[in-house]
Amino acid sequence: MEEAQGFRALLDLEDPKYSIEQIAAKVGKSPVFVASRLRLSDLVPAAVDAFYADEIGVGHALLLAKLPADQQEAALQACFKEVYNGGSKPARILLPVRNLQFWIDSNILLVLKDAPFNKRDAQLVPTAGSCADCPKRTGHNKLLFGDDLGRQGDRCTDPNCYAAKVSAHIAQTVAAKPELVQISAAYGAQKDGSPVLPRNRYTAIRDDKPKSKDDAKRPEFKVCKFTTEAIITEGADVGTIHKVCANPSCPVHHPKQSTSRNDEKWKAEQEKQRKEQAVANTTGLRVLAAVSAAVPVRLLKRDLLFILEKLVSVMDENRVEMLARQHGIRQKRDDGGIGKALTAFVRRADEGTLSRLMVEASILLASLRGNPAAILKEAATAYKVDTEAIAAKVKQEFAVKDKAKKAAQPAAKVAKKAA
Repeated sequence: MEEAQGFRALLDLEDPKYSIEQIAAKVGKSPVFVASRLRLSDLVPAAVDAFYADEIGVGHALLLAKLPADQQEAALQACFKEVYNGGSKPARILLPVRNLQFWIDSNILLVLKDAPFNKRDAQLVPTAGSCADCPKRTGHNKLLFGDDLGRQGDRCTDPNCYAAKVSAHIAQTVAAKPELVQISAAYGAQKDGSPVLPRNRYTAIRDDKPKSKDDAKRPEFKVCKFTTEAIITEGADVGTIHKVCANPSCPVHHPKQSTSRNDEKWKAEQEKQRKEQAVANTTGLRVLAAVSAAVPVRLLKRDLLFILEKLVSVMDENRVEMLARQHGIRQKRDDGGIGKALTAFVRRADEGTLSRLMVEASILLASLRGNPAAILKEAATAYKVDTEAIAAKVKQEFAVKDKAKKAAQPAAKVAKKAA
């Protein structure tokens, strides 16, 4: 905080005039360091008090300082977890910095490339101006958000302003095209008299092509004479335009149900199945919540071992073998199998080894359904691994092997000829 106040005092000088880059050169720090420290002077009082009281760390304070003032207090509450230990008041536990980063990514930052409105329209919400000139977007301050821009792209740090622009965009679009159908992507019934159609009153037509003949028979891949444009005004993807069929008499998207079956018996069976499924779903969610509540803030060896064993159990034999070889396990298949050898190794491993095994197993599992090279690249970025240096070293090792192999071939021919 003292550094932040000192840097701020230098920036506010009239003569001589300093820039962030000049201050960084003077104090022997990077411009990113100076810019991050400067933002600490913009912390709201509650965050400053928590910082001075050692309730939050430097990492938490730096993340909070990147946010607008009206978002900092909510983010400050997300730094803590309340735990009941039998007392009258819950105990507050400080969560790691990565938890705060995840909360900010999920609840505050919004990807601007997905915005349904024109980001350069300064008159959409005149008091907010255009997003291109807004200091609240991450791309406006590359010193603070440089690392995030490469992974996430330009993002908005003010969800209230973003929501106001989405609402203005919807009103503007509906006024320009009154024939647009308004639909909801959320679950639940609409209020009486609402012009917005709920999910069960329309069928959304998909733009992508069906991947199989069975998909092509599904209603959402078909276009009928009643197909029209609609704008989502509630739920996910608000403000976006989609093609829908909202005619209840459409034979393509709302075919009449056959009445030849025994309705009473069929309805009773459907109701029974629905109740059984509801009980099973609720039970599963309660069990998952109980398990989640029992997980400590810092995972113990017991927790790491449990997660790792479950990950390994869904891996195929080839990936189990790859994971084992990463840690020098080369058990022969006829001695109980590589899986048995890996299990024995895991149960003897310390917490650090278990953590590394979990990351490796997650990468190997993700590569089953995705592009292995892309997944490895994402992991390397997350853990700041220099892939180019590793690739260069591997190429060098293979070149040395090839050179040694070529050198050995003439000697072998001479020996053979002599023999």
